[in-house]
Amino acid sequence: CALVVALISLSFGGAVGLMFLMLGCALPQYNQYWPLFVLFFYILSPIPYCIARRLVDDTDATSNACKELAIFLTTGIVVSAFGLPIVFARAELIYWGACALVLTGNTVIFATILGFFLVFGSNDDFSWQQW
Repeated sequence: CALVVALISLSFGGAVGLMFLMLGCALPQYNQYWPLFVLFFYILSPIPYCIARRLVDDTDATSNACKELAIFLTTGIVVSAFGLPIVFARAELIYWGACALVLTGNTVIFATILGFFLVFGSNDDFSWQQW
């Protein structure tokens, strides 16, 4: 039952984050769709960590260089997702209000992705690795 509640909460978080992103693009006073490029970062952000989890044995408690590199690359992708709307706003491609909505959506989406890895990232019977 707890996994069902977690899954529903994660889907609600993803929907709210995408709603903020769409509001930053589609409101009549903004009407620019440049911020949709952050969708690429949403797709790319979990990939390095997923690859590293497949390659790394989690039995030892010490840090692993592959896992550290994956976390570094994921951090770079997340920072780029927050930087892109700010660059668009500074270049006057989008308005600052749209930038704020997109940054809010980024925060919610990346918190949802982090929540997914915290809920389904353990090595118990029901794990995201089985998918």
